Amino acid sequence: MPTTSFPRHISDRYEIHEWRHATAILERDFPNEYNDVCSVLTRFQLLKSYIDSGGGRKSKVSGWIDSEFYKLGWLEKKFDTKISVDDLDLESPTHSVDCFKNNIALEIEWKNKGPFWSTI
Repeated sequence: MPTTSFPRHISDRYEIHEWRHATAILERDFPNEYNDVCSVLTRFQLLKSYIDSGGGRKSKVSGWIDSEFYKLGWLEKKFDTKISVDDLDLESPTHSVDCFKNNIALEIEWKNKGPFWSTI
């Protein structure tokens, strides 16, 4: 089992993949946001009705998780970025991240239909 800084009741319930000690950094440098993540993961219950219902823009799983983070002050956020080469600026727009707070971004995926990459 991978090492993680999440409490055991969370790490036993979810498959967690971590890169460059992200959980430890989140826990120590962003304790409020870490507590928000732990709270939402602890309270989440996968209901049969979430799986049985048809599609749409957002699944009921993602909708529930997003709404819980929004109640805690997280927001959907789009980043306007550009690449500068010498004196030339090239627009490099990104998609919106589902939940953003205090420089922490979360992307919530459930039944993703295509490849997903995040550079945040």
